[in-house]
Amino acid sequence: MRNALLSKVLRYLSVALLLPASTSTWAQMPHGKPIPTPPEPPSIPLYAGAAPGAEGGTSHEQWMQMEDQRMARNVVKPTLTVYLPPAGKATGAAVVVAPGGGFKFVSMDNEGYPVAQYLADHGIAAFLLKYRTDPTPEDDGTFEKEMAAFMAVAMDPKAKRPLPVTPANAATDGVTALQLVRSRAAEWGIDPKRVGMLGFSAGAMLSLTMALSEKNSDRPAFVGLIYGPMNRVTVPADAPPAFMAIAADDPLFARDGFDLVNAWREAKRPVEFHLYQTGGHGFGTRLHEGTYAMWEAQFVDWMTWNGWLGDRRAAKLATGKH
Repeated sequence: MRNALLSKVLRYLSVALLLPASTSTWAQMPHGKPIPTPPEPPSIPLYAGAAPGAEGGTSHEQWMQMEDQRMARNVVKPTLTVYLPPAGKATGAAVVVAPGGGFKFVSMDNEGYPVAQYLADHGIAAFLLKYRTDPTPEDDGTFEKEMAAFMAVAMDPKAKRPLPVTPANAATDGVTALQLVRSRAAEWGIDPKRVGMLGFSAGAMLSLTMALSEKNSDRPAFVGLIYGPMNRVTVPADAPPAFMAIAADDPLFARDGFDLVNAWREAKRPVEFHLYQTGGHGFGTRLHEGTYAMWEAQFVDWMTWNGWLGDRRAAKLATGKH
């Protein structure tokens, strides 16, 4: 029951791109509680001073907890948290991890810390990106009511929704994160040509924006898109290889088809797609009640078979897959 409740909450909270509507679901929704900024793993600021455009700003970061899930909102000072592989396991590959939250908050527990740790445990240097979010009301009750209004549209299959767009601040943070990781590659023992990006929901939108950038230098070497929008886009002829995963019962992004996969195929770019029977939206790393729980291992396997974890033949022999 607890996992089912958490899944429901996460599905509801990942809809901040939607238009306001009725708050009739408000009474049915489990409420979060404000918490002091928790102690986080050591992190690196993306910018030496204030983020571009935030000079002189007065906003401050706020944290909220729902069940055992913590999320940061009103983020104005983006950071990278570094997770390096244990000695002797490093493969030279790296991934920038972008959690979801509809650009209204960043889901640090469900799609952040454990994802980065999993990658590091498997020899992949991980860099957890806490990117800037859209401004939200400082009052937590008002914030939750606004989110409930977004939910009403998200859960209505007849509702018309605007095409999702990555906010400029988040996109700037994504580019800066990739540049920072590549610039310090020697320090962290990684190959700057093997730096990918992995995003969830809104973080998948951010990762997709990076993958489709007109500047090749702004693109990750490969990209993982976990339950992000599946709308058709224009895919460059040299777009990075993509790993995509979503649940068939995702109430946000599965109902519009899977044209994103077809766009990658039509551009003749490598793509792997996993459509799980169940999982809803926001299954992340916390739920293990279906085949969607295999996505982490499948993502690492995909990296292995594409050669980003080092010599492909050596990787096959090491895993027994040959």
